Amino acid sequence: MQEDQYIHLVRLAWDLRGLGVAARLELPLAEKPYLTAQGMRRPVRVIAYRFGEHWIYQWGRGRNQWIGALDPEAAQEIRKAAAR
Repeated sequence: MQEDQYIHLVRLAWDLRGLGVAARLELPLAEKPYLTAQGMRRPVRVIAYRFGEHWIYQWGRGRNQWIGALDPEAAQEIRKAAAR
């Protein structure tokens, strides 16, 4: 499962790069893999995980702080979150 998380996060990192957002992928030993998007205001930590049959990205605990990993607007939404 961690390998699938990594694949989704790498794809997101490339999409963010295309939008002009720097991203750093972390593979800690004691935690799940995560991506840090370096925004204009603050870094945003993004995790990828399986929710039912779908993969999602989550960058907070709020209702509007997650999006489907295959959603074409995912990188744009995370870019907006990093700009706040």
